[in-house]
Amino acid sequence: MKIVYHPRYQEVYASDPAAKAGRMESILKEVSPHFELVTPEPASIDDIKLVHTDWHIADIQRMSQTYEVALLAAGGAIKAAELAMSGEPAFGLIRPPGHHASTDSCWGFCFFNNVAISIAKLRVEGKINRAVILDFDLHFGDGTDNIFSRVPEVVYHHLEDRNRQDFVDGIARFLDKQRADIIAVSAGFDRGVEDWGGLLTTEDYQTIGKLVKEFSERVCQGRRYGVLEGGYNHDVLGKNVKAFLDGIS
Repeated sequence: MKIVYHPRYQEVYASDPAAKAGRMESILKEVSPHFELVTPEPASIDDIKLVHTDWHIADIQRMSQTYEVALLAAGGAIKAAELAMSGEPAFGLIRPPGHHASTDSCWGFCFFNNVAISIAKLRVEGKINRAVILDFDLHFGDGTDNIFSRVPEVVYHHLEDRNRQDFVDGIARFLDKQRADIIAVSAGFDRGVEDWGGLLTTEDYQTIGKLVKEFSERVCQGRRYGVLEGGYNHDVLGKNVKAFLDGIS
């Protein structure tokens, strides 16, 4: 299991909660002693154009620091996907998040759709045909859903349930019905009991990670990776991410 990380992810590039000082450090403190860190390169413009329009890219370019870090975040997701394809489970400890970024618009602390770019790149390079994207963030990833809504080979799934056991069981039921060459996870931790959603425990995140691991080993030759989306309580964020990584690895 490798963690894709770049020191620039610590930069406070905006005033939103995802960019808040100390957020990445709280995760890094928990995971860096246990997993190898790998440094990504920024995504290329051609990579970003796989899912975003020229207009949208130009709009983000006006915010120079945000643009640079967003390219690194997309590059981190690409690196995580490449590691997964080589047989190494990976997690993109990246920011800005991405699942609210559509082809020509964005909101919700997102700028480029990291997970969508990484899957699109694998597909255009002929490395995969079918993919599953599991999103357990508190919020629906409308951007990811929009991007792949007309691509039947890419299944995006976001769960909505107010009962924690039903939520976890729902993931298991969904995965039991899927077939894919790789599974990617939009891993948002704002559904935690001490975060905005107030639902999932630290142990639940480990269980979800195990379900992803078991699916990948059963269906797609172990190819699995995740990327960070939400999660805003710094006191517990690192522990929840570590639990998920323990499960998925």
